[in-house]
Amino acid sequence: MTRIAAVHGVLPPYRYEQHEITDALAAMGMAPAGERGVLDRLSGTAGVRTRRLAMPLERYATLSGFGEANDMFIASALELGEQAVKGALADAGLQASDVDLVVSTSVTGIAAPSIEARLAGRLGLRPDVRRVPIFGLGCVAGAAGLARLHDFLAGRPDGVAVLLSVELCSLTVQRQDASTANLVAGSLFGDGAAAVVAVGPRHPAHRKQEPAASGPVVVSTRSHLYPDTERLLGWDIVDSGFRIVLGTDIPDLVRQRLGPDVRAFLADHDLKPQDIAAWICHPGGPKVLDAVRDALDLPARALDLTWRSLTEVGNLSSASVLHILRDTIDLARPLPGSYGLLLAMGPGFSTELVLLRW
Repeated sequence: MTRIAAVHGVLPPYRYEQHEITDALAAMGMAPAGERGVLDRLSGTAGVRTRRLAMPLERYATLSGFGEANDMFIASALELGEQAVKGALADAGLQASDVDLVVSTSVTGIAAPSIEARLAGRLGLRPDVRRVPIFGLGCVAGAAGLARLHDFLAGRPDGVAVLLSVELCSLTVQRQDASTANLVAGSLFGDGAAAVVAVGPRHPAHRKQEPAASGPVVVSTRSHLYPDTERLLGWDIVDSGFRIVLGTDIPDLVRQRLGPDVRAFLADHDLKPQDIAAWICHPGGPKVLDAVRDALDLPARALDLTWRSLTEVGNLSSASVLHILRDTIDLARPLPGSYGLLLAMGPGFSTELVLLRW
């Protein structure tokens, strides 16, 4: 089975309190006269205390448009991505030249050549490294990317694969858009990156894990795409860039559909939700997390690390679930032999499940 050898999370240097960001959004036109109360209410109920941003807060009001914002995305993504991959490889005790596959994902900017291609020389990746850049999976891509590493390593059991997620959500902000969806996004999303190094079962690093902080193995994965839900979550591409599509029905869908899908997946491995020791869940927002807990009838503290991540850095799109995986390995330290379930949701509407065992 695929072994997760290391997970390394990175955050940009600019840290702000939630109220500071809210004030800046209002000043940029996201709270027209007499409507500031709506922005304040959504900001106050987002479950977020602080966030990290790719640029100084005052810089966002001066962005000339989508082109300049995307240029900033590329520059920041290269910096954070390099830190994340180098950190993960160092934590795994491996070199960039050991890497056989790089999967990179982001839904907050566009780059061609892609981010991992631009980083190849800086990192020291081999010229024959396989590359799979992904765009469009959104928040589910951290879980889906990990599943794709597992797929690759099933056919390359002596191989090394890397997943890189860089999400700079702040650079997609739509100024002077006072729609509820945009206000929610402006109150919820932050910036960050993460990298995962995984090795196949025949690689020497598969057996070199320290018991005190061992990365889990991937037992199985499952994807689920729900029909007729395309307008629940995603982007509309407009002249000013990425305009968020965010349906109010997401929590209801999660309550109705997630429980049966998770239970069926676990049952295929003779497991039930109560057999899962570590729940590694993407922080989609307070209403979504409440729906996940209801759907799976989880204990009160099962999602503590997810709530903590939401509070401290906001929703980092695809990078969030990887930060929470890192925290689970480093802080929760599940007992050997115990199971974990990593799960995320994203555009489509879709879910991705990854069954882990320590």
